[in-house]
Parts: sequence; C-alpha cells; structure tokens
Amino acid sequence: MTFSRPSASLSRIDIDTSSRRASELSSISSSSAFNFTLRYSHDGDMEDGEEDVSPKIEELDEDGMEDIKESPVSESSKPPSIGTSDGKTGSKKRGRPRKHPLPSPNSQNKLAKGRSKTGCVTCRRRKKKCDETKPSCLNCQKNAVVCEGYPPKEFWRSGKQKAEEGRGTSPAVARGLPFLIDGIETEVDRRFLDHFVYDFSRVLTLVNDDSNPFKEILLPMATQHRGLMHSLMCLSGSHLSSRDPQPVFKERRHYHFDCAVSNLRTQITAHAIDDSTEMIDDPTVASTLALCLNSICEGETKGEYRPHMDAARHLLETQQSQNPEFKKFLWEFFTYHDLSNSITALDRRPLLLTENFVLPSFVQPGAGTMLGVLDGLFGYMSKITILRDKVRERKSQGIEPTVDYQSLSDAVAIDSGIRAWEPAQREGSPDFLAAQLYRQCTWVYLYRTIQPSKPNEKITTAVDGGLEYLRQLPKHAGTQSILLMPLFLLGCAAFNPEQRPEIRGAFEGLIAYSNLGNIKPAREIVEKVWEKMDVGDESSWDWETIIKDMEYDLLIT
Repeated sequence: MTFSRPSASLSRIDIDTSSRRASELSSISSSSAFNFTLRYSHDGDMEDGEEDVSPKIEELDEDGMEDIKESPVSESSKPPSIGTSDGKTGSKKRGRPRKHPLPSPNSQNKLAKGRSKTGCVTCRRRKKKCDETKPSCLNCQKNAVVCEGYPPKEFWRSGKQKAEEGRGTSPAVARGLPFLIDGIETEVDRRFLDHFVYDFSRVLTLVNDDSNPFKEILLPMATQHRGLMHSLMCLSGSHLSSRDPQPVFKERRHYHFDCAVSNLRTQITAHAIDDSTEMIDDPTVASTLALCLNSICEGETKGEYRPHMDAARHLLETQQSQNPEFKKFLWEFFTYHDLSNSITALDRRPLLLTENFVLPSFVQPGAGTMLGVLDGLFGYMSKITILRDKVRERKSQGIEPTVDYQSLSDAVAIDSGIRAWEPAQREGSPDFLAAQLYRQCTWVYLYRTIQPSKPNEKITTAVDGGLEYLRQLPKHAGTQSILLMPLFLLGCAAFNPEQRPEIRGAFEGLIAYSNLGNIKPAREIVEKVWEKMDVGDESSWDWETIIKDMEYDLLIT
C-alpha cells in the first residue's frame, strides 16, 4: 500500500474475513483481501493549492493475494477475550446476545415433540392419538364412538386486537325496571298476580268474564292499598302452590300472609284506640274476606277461618261502605259463606239470615255473583237451619215426637215456598241449571231435617233429580265454583249405594276444576256419613256432630 505524498504516514491494513467474521459473513464463499490507499496530511503541512485527499478503496485481484502475508498482530491490539462455559476464552460477540441461542452442531439433545392440538374433540377428550381424518376421524370409527368433529380454527390475535374486540362486542348491562303496582315486589309476585287475574278469580264466583268482581272491584282497590294486595297475593299464592308446590311459592305466600295479617291488625287496632267515628275503609273489610278464602284454599280444618269471618261480620254490622257496587258484592259474598258455615257447624248461625229474612234496601233481587242469596233461596235454607236446631234439641232431650206440630207446620210452609221459587237466571243457561240444582238440594236439606235417617223412595228420587242437573252442567263452566255445598247435601242424603260412585266422581271433578283444599275433607265427611247409613245408625242424620267428632271445622264453599 503506497501513498502519493511522501510527507504522510503510511499504513497498510489487511483484513482477513475468514478468521473472525466467518459466522457473520457466511455468504462469502472464499476469503477476500482489499487494498486501499489512505492519503492524508496534518493541518499544518497542507500547502496552498493542494487538494484534500480522500481514501480510496481498491479491490485486489486474486492473483496478487498470494504475495500478501498476514501481518503480525501485537497483544495490545487484540480485543479483550471473554470466558466461556467450558473454561476457554473466546472473542466477545458483537451485538445483543440471542434470547434463544442456536443449538451447537455437535449437540446430541433432541427437541421434544409437542402434543398435537389439531385432533378431533372426541380423541382429545379421550386422550387418544387422532389420525385427523376429515370430517370424522378413523380412530373414532374403529373404536365405535361418535366423532364430534374438529374445533374451529383460532387465528392469532394481538392483545390490542382482543381488547378492541372485547370493547366492541361487550353486551350492554341490562337494567331492571321497577314494578308498576305497589305490593308486587318480585317476579314471583308477578306470577301470583297473573294467576289471580287469568285463572284463580274464575273459581271464586259464577262470573268468568271481565265483570268478575274480584277483578273489576277488588283488584283496582288493591292497587291503592298494600294490605289488600298482600291478602290477594296470599290467596293466589295458596292456590298456585296447591298446583305447583315449589318452595319459592310457599315461602312467598307466607310472606304475603304475614304482611296482610299485620296490616289488618294495625288498621283495626288504630281505629279502636282512636275511638274514631270514621268508617273503616273498604279495602280493610275486603282483606278479611280474602283471608277467609285463603283458609278455604289451604284446606284448613281447624277453624282458622273463624277470626276472619267474625271480623267481617263485625265490620258489616258497624260499617257502611260508600261504594254501592262493593257494598252489594260484600254483602252477598259474606252472606253466602255465613249461611254455608251454619250447615256444617253447630255453633255458627247466620247473623243476617233469620226466619224473617228480607233483602237489604241496597240489594235488588235477581241474579248475582253467588247463587241463592240475591234470588231469595237462602232465606228458605236459613229457616231450615233454625228448624233443624229445634229438632236436634228434642232429640237430645229424648222428646217424642222429635218433630212437633209447630215444626211440621213450619216445614210445610218452607216446602211451599221452595216449590214456588223461580230462578232469576236465563232459562237454559248453565247458571239456570245450577239454580235448579240449588233448589233441589234445598228440598233435600228440608227432608233430611224432619224425616228419620232411613232409606226412602222420596229421598232417593230427590237425589236422582239433583244428579241429573249435575250431569247437565258443563265441566268447565263457572258454575263449578259453587257446587261443593249442594254436592255435600246430596252426598249426605245418598242412602242408595248406586248413587255414590257418581257423587265421588263429582267431587273429583271439582278438584280438577278448582283444586280448592276444602273439597277433600268435605268428601271424607260424606263417606263417614255413608258408613253410618250402611249400618243403620240413626246418628247419620246429624252430620254436624259427625264433623265435630272428626275434629273438623271448615267451610264447604
């Protein structure tokens, strides 16, 4: 290597690429040497007019490489050595060290083969090798198992992409709406309300359409009175639990019952303490009847209905509602249950229906929501109950004859009234047939009161007539809701065993229609009366005492 200026220092640099950079310059197949001339001058030695000289690199021919010898390298000019794992020293590598170093060519370690993740779902679950045949692998077919196919392919996505997708597809948080009606607090309450409106209210009266008083009068009233709403939801929950005994229904029913009783007690106590002359509001009165119906629905037989009936009776005597429609419904509904109670209990006598029965001035005769009250038929039943008490007293005292002249005269007058009675319902309608059934059973009640408890052709004919009306009634009409009392009276007069299977079937039909809890105990009482009839026991006349001996106290409505 020569320099064009004699004053400049000369230096010759030989670079051998085959020794130090073999791994970095592996693409170069053979060693190459380059010869370049460096021309420079010190700042003080440059003369005016002389041009600055830049180094020029010139490639040497391979023919001249033979004469070039490797220049000796001094120890001071060698790069610092670094230690290796085997104790030897080596040159320091340039750049950042590899995170995963390349394996040594002489390494005997074998790479571990990873488990395949592309097999079918069945083989992966069974931890078997899959041949990955599409659409169903042969391994599953060979082992007689169902191949569930292959999972969908998942493509790699960065964390940023996943986060963006998560933000874009995250569902909106659903926010529940508050309940519209006070007293309806949970989804179970909504279920109770729907059951009350569309199902249960139809089994309480003759009316099945929107004019049903439980929907038209009581339900709108309950939306403004939490106590009454609790009473109605307790009533509906009791009926729904009898059909679908879910624990959540029973738990919620008990909650509504406790709230209804607590609210009713608070209202009546506050009114008594204040000694106010103001009237107790209509919803409070309606709550007492709803709780009474709850006892019927539950099938309670220990007189649980009594405090509610007594409270309703007291309120009817002392309070006068300003709502004429509610007043009429309340009076009819209470009177129906009050008189029915007197048929099965010895110490319960109707307060409003006496032997001098007249309709209140605000009640017009005609068809109502319950049979027998507004049409005047229950007036005769009330007189029969009073006559029955007189006969029972003479029997207990051993006085003969048990039916004296006065009692016989009263019975004849009642018989004439029953024969002259005409239904107020439209002829040919289901309500008209039900009214005729009530009339027939009223006569049966009269006959069983003044005649000995013995088989007789007249009573057999009367029971057959009642069963004929029963056969003509539609099985799913609203009249099914008021058939328990006449069916009970027919059963207590069925001396002929051939009549009893049909009566049992009628009880089953009532259970299928309304599923009220008091139907089964009523059937048990009738069967107990039959047992006494079959052995000629005269005590079959007094079913009220039979009920008392069975320790039953219930309403047959």
